[in-house]
Amino acid sequence: MHKVIVVGAGQAGSSFVAKLCNSDFKGKITLIGEEPVPPYQRPPLSKAYLLGDMTLERLFLRPESFYSDNGIDLRMGARVTSIDARAQTVTVDGDVMPYDDLVLTTGSTPRRLPASIGGDLDGVFTVRTLADVNAMAPRCVEGAKVLIVGGGYIGLEAAAVASKLGLNVTLVEMSDRILQRVAASETSDFFRDLHTRHGVDIREGVGLERLLGQQTVRGALLTDGTKLEADFVIVGVGIAPSTGLAEQAGVAVVNGISVDARGRTSEPHIWAAGDCVSFPYQGGRIRLESVPNAIEQAEVAAENILGNAKEYIAKPWFWSDQYDVKLQIAGLNTGYDNVVTRRVDGATSFWYYSGDTLLAVDAMNDPRGYMIGKRLIEAGKSPSRAAIADPDTDMKALLKA
Repeated sequence: MHKVIVVGAGQAGSSFVAKLCNSDFKGKITLIGEEPVPPYQRPPLSKAYLLGDMTLERLFLRPESFYSDNGIDLRMGARVTSIDARAQTVTVDGDVMPYDDLVLTTGSTPRRLPASIGGDLDGVFTVRTLADVNAMAPRCVEGAKVLIVGGGYIGLEAAAVASKLGLNVTLVEMSDRILQRVAASETSDFFRDLHTRHGVDIREGVGLERLLGQQTVRGALLTDGTKLEADFVIVGVGIAPSTGLAEQAGVAVVNGISVDARGRTSEPHIWAAGDCVSFPYQGGRIRLESVPNAIEQAEVAAENILGNAKEYIAKPWFWSDQYDVKLQIAGLNTGYDNVVTRRVDGATSFWYYSGDTLLAVDAMNDPRGYMIGKRLIEAGKSPSRAAIADPDTDMKALLKA
């Protein structure tokens, strides 16, 4: 019997095993996750779940019964300690298990503050797992002071939820502006204004010197000499691909576990998908941290284990929810040299161009603009910048041009 072992029970791992089951796979499937719960959605953790608008059961990607009903051996709270690629075995909490194909969907881990500046104090949190949010939730009481370190999307989403819960929120970003690594200044300006109107104190161009406190965090000293009081701290300074097991197994790692267009690693019987991998894209190699990528890439890998010889062609898209604003992003803005602003009926979107080529769109409460932009980018069409800026342009007609 063909044995497939999947290491990592997140979005990619769950999508992979579901695709195998839906494709009438007849072998044995084992899904291994370090957390003591079935695979769940991560995006709502710091939003709907923390706000109390989503129950634990609704977080689960599929009911726990799905796995047993489909003959999937779901091992929760289990840790893979080593992989022997030559023998084709994995060691799980001391138990050696053979595989015919191994799939690494190990995801990513949040970057933490160094212990030397107080990163290991009680009351310092990252926002990545259910345990993170459950530990943080009791501190989210009205009037509490929270310091958020990092002005990327994770930090801004945390700031929005904390503000809605009535906390006093200060966010520090060491770069010149929030979202500097991922978005144009126009998008930064939009979200800075949004958060400021909701009472968030955003401090840009200033870093964290160190956290203050003995065993529990009590405040922070910033690089400009300012001291802040803080009841707790949320750290959102990025994530890193979880590549330790792959490296131990001798699998090639290049900004993540390196896979080909079919999801195969440098070891012929080891595959990978999701946040942990880098893959071919438009003549280069990229890594995408997104739910759609995790799902689609995992499903392609599943098809290829079944022998379908399918290549993954990424169509990047992302989203972020902050207050009453839904940001939808299509494409990748890398290399842009011009940004066109479009405002129609209260909706705002920023369109990224490199020369005359449309690269990406940031759409705020503009689902129509987002969908049209996404379709244009995927079709390789680039409307003139003047047409995008003109609020009277028939956007749907651009798809036929």
